[in-house]
Amino acid sequence: MCPHPEPADPTDPPRAPALFDECRMVRAHGELDLTTVALLVHALEGARAGCGRIFLIVDLSEVTIPDGSILRPLHEAWDDCRARQGWIRVVHTSPGIDLVLLGGGLLGRFPAYASAQDAWQGITASRRATGRWTQQLGGAAG
Repeated sequence: MCPHPEPADPTDPPRAPALFDECRMVRAHGELDLTTVALLVHALEGARAGCGRIFLIVDLSEVTIPDGSILRPLHEAWDDCRARQGWIRVVHTSPGIDLVLLGGGLLGRFPAYASAQDAWQGITASRRATGRWTQQLGGAAG
């Protein structure tokens, strides 16, 4: 086990990785429930193996049916990544995942990202939609 580095200032957000290749990626698909979540847990633990900062993107865009069993592993991964001055971001566009995260009190911690590229860049799905809407209004007015 590696000691976690001490954060310089806990109020400073963790820096983004310079290269997309510095991110670790976990993908899940199909149903994520009590009977299948062990695969997600294993993948999240494997992605966090080793020392140093962890920038983790969890792609749940192909998950069809989520339940509350995803909350604990995501929360544990968030704690670990933050302790190591990194981050975890979740890719999804599913209202079902939003509802599970909302019900578990984690929606603010895991806003939706439309793609892995957006997650890497820190562009949430709502921010991207707002940007498109603003561009459309600007284009219509001009």
